[in-house]
Amino acid sequence: MNRAIVHMDLDTFFVSCERLSNSKLNGVPVIIGGGDRGVVASCSYEARYFGVRSAMPIKMAMRLCPEAKVVKGDMEYYSKLSHEVTQVVQEKVPLMEKASIDEFYLDLTGMDQFFGCYKWTNEIAQAVTHHTGLPISFALSTNKTVSKIGSGESKPLGRLEIEQSGIRPFLNPLSVRKIPMVGDVTFQLLSRIGIRTIQTLSEMPVRVLEQMIGKNGAELWKKANGIDLSPVVPYSERKSVSKEHTFTSDTIDLIEIRRLISGMAESLSYQLRKEKWLTSTVVVKIRYSNFDTETRQIKIPYTSLDHTINRVALELFEKLYTRRMRLRLVGLRLTDLVHGTYQMDLFEDSEQLISLYQSMDGIKNRFGKAAVGRASGYKLKT
Repeated sequence: MNRAIVHMDLDTFFVSCERLSNSKLNGVPVIIGGGDRGVVASCSYEARYFGVRSAMPIKMAMRLCPEAKVVKGDMEYYSKLSHEVTQVVQEKVPLMEKASIDEFYLDLTGMDQFFGCYKWTNEIAQAVTHHTGLPISFALSTNKTVSKIGSGESKPLGRLEIEQSGIRPFLNPLSVRKIPMVGDVTFQLLSRIGIRTIQTLSEMPVRVLEQMIGKNGAELWKKANGIDLSPVVPYSERKSVSKEHTFTSDTIDLIEIRRLISGMAESLSYQLRKEKWLTSTVVVKIRYSNFDTETRQIKIPYTSLDHTINRVALELFEKLYTRRMRLRLVGLRLTDLVHGTYQMDLFEDSEQLISLYQSMDGIKNRFGKAAVGRASGYKLKT
């Protein structure tokens, strides 16, 4: 039995959210970002027509499209709508993976005998738009790679089914850039030897690809041939990263406790960025000397930036620590994770802050995560 895997993707999600609350933005070029010194977090199809792209400096985008309306992003609003879409989809499918804030994989294998997978998916898409007002595209095929490429090709408001026999004819003429794992570096490497279409890539000897790009060569060849056995991973709100510290001696040293929380926030945030996660819930945990354990949590807009997570964690600690009693343990947990990159939350931040995060992460990747950090997370030697 062939699998039935769907990729659903909300069309220009941030822009669509803004258009829900402001109908004057309908049909005009829209750029989501922050200020003259910020970058484009998202843009409408009307703006893309002029060459505007995500991660482009706002100033450059405005030179390309002077008529564009620039809207400062509201991640809290987008997070709320993302949760609403998740609830609609999750209630209607047997197995769902939330791949990012605005995209989902569904495994409908076996549903054909009951209802028809394409018809089922189409009704789910209609339900999303009916309940949230957001436009959504989807593609149905036999695996995640083909369905993801299909939904991208079908936008906006796409409805596409790619059966097993039609996979190669569908993939062959497309650029190798369409394969999810192909970034700019890999594309340039392949282009230099004349590999620009998926068909050409699919006909390359696997050993040659492995010599060129390493162990990922075989995986890339499989994807070019429409082969992908990766499963749809069930979505779980319990997915999290965490750190705890048990003190050698129970303490009431608030300066030291805050320093530890700041260090945890920076370490966990770096882990999120490295693994391409965003969190929407911060949880602080403390254990008193008498072993009473308390936690406090708060929902936040999706983020992976440590200056945001650190601020929220310290605020939670101040509200949680209400007894003048020594502590034996403090912990921080980031949960409700979805895949995504930290540029999503840089609506009000500058290119300089983006460069700072990229530079710090680059140093940590090369020399270890202790190589550089915020002063608030370090203990001064005396």
